[in-house]
Amino acid sequence: MPSSLQQSMDADVIVVGAGPGGSAAAYHLAGHGLDVLLLEKTEFPREKVCGDGLTPKSVQQLIRMGIDTSPANGWRHNKGLRVVAGETQLTLDWPSLDAYPNYGLTRTRLDFDDMLAQQAASAGARLRTGVNVTAPIFDRAGRVCGVEAKIGRDKEPGEFRAPLVVAADGVSGRLALAMGINKRDDRPLGVAVRRYYYSAEKHDDDYLESWLQLRSASDPDTLLPGYGWIFGLGDGRVNVGLGVLNSSGAFGKTNYRKLLNEWLTTTPEEWGMRDESNADGPIRGAGLPMGFNRVPHYTRGLLLVGDSGGMVNPFNGEGIAYAMESGEVAAQFAADALTKPAGPQREAVLRGYPRELSQRFGGYYRLGGTFVKLIGNPTVMKLCTQYGLKSPLLMRFVLKLLANLTEERGGDAMDRVINGLSKAAPAV
Repeated sequence: MPSSLQQSMDADVIVVGAGPGGSAAAYHLAGHGLDVLLLEKTEFPREKVCGDGLTPKSVQQLIRMGIDTSPANGWRHNKGLRVVAGETQLTLDWPSLDAYPNYGLTRTRLDFDDMLAQQAASAGARLRTGVNVTAPIFDRAGRVCGVEAKIGRDKEPGEFRAPLVVAADGVSGRLALAMGINKRDDRPLGVAVRRYYYSAEKHDDDYLESWLQLRSASDPDTLLPGYGWIFGLGDGRVNVGLGVLNSSGAFGKTNYRKLLNEWLTTTPEEWGMRDESNADGPIRGAGLPMGFNRVPHYTRGLLLVGDSGGMVNPFNGEGIAYAMESGEVAAQFAADALTKPAGPQREAVLRGYPRELSQRFGGYYRLGGTFVKLIGNPTVMKLCTQYGLKSPLLMRFVLKLLANLTEERGGDAMDRVINGLSKAAPAV
């Protein structure tokens, strides 16, 4: 829809939040020829907690945005996943698939988000930082037609108007809450904490490392709640962190920062993670909204993408791939809708957005919800690690399942089983 037809509007579409989901939405909206206003409350570069380790599913979305993912452009490539459970380790390469690259990436969110926002701007989106969106604006019919904001250091009040608004404002979901879209308590939720450490031993590791058993330093026979990870960043540092799911009895009852330090005291001394002097910055934490824990993803002129719609993968805690993919999908539906006159025809197109997300991820996320409940049981988790890690074939299947890496058509027997289970499961 040409902007000239919306003389009272500031843009064709407003995107709130320039994280991966918002920047992806803005990039693809601009690619459809729309006038896009991308509003970000902070200034770049800015720190974020999660997302330094990217699977091939995220890499695919970066490539779709035209991002150069070469090492020469500052990316650290990885070959797959190393699973650690006590004395047992299993190293698995990313599967070779036509649909995805065969490598993952690591990069800090400090410049990752900045890169994506600048890519959206280079595609034609108008990026404005220092704009803290506080509430939606409604027209007489109760439909969103813009946003209120506080602008700059002086927090000057302002308004921006557009026929459609994309909410990519993260786990807080301020816009969704203003629309009465609350979190669902029956969906998985996680908490993650992480810290950077200098580690000559681990910073250039070719594999992402996942620890399924965290042990207490004072009592090695005692398992700590949650799971851990170590991602080499290739610049002398590692991202070390842990996550706890709400299926665990320890969820909401644990000092997660203390828990991280307790686990790190059990890591090899030569890795450098026991030594506070090797730490780079404080421990930071964030919530992981999983499995569509906020729905519907479209209502009255507002589309939710990424964390604002609870789109983190329950199987592995990955959110960036789904934020970016939902941003691309939202852009397509918004562009199609704006070719229709305002009213029933446009709304009919926009209602297809949540249906498309449900078709893509709904059944898979329902399986993930079951998985979260199972691994929250210490007995089940112990059996899985005790016997599952002894079968490389089974673990290759698990890697495909957890990372959601299958061929949609054809593929091998593993792909067909996973795809079949996802289609058979009721969409969330």
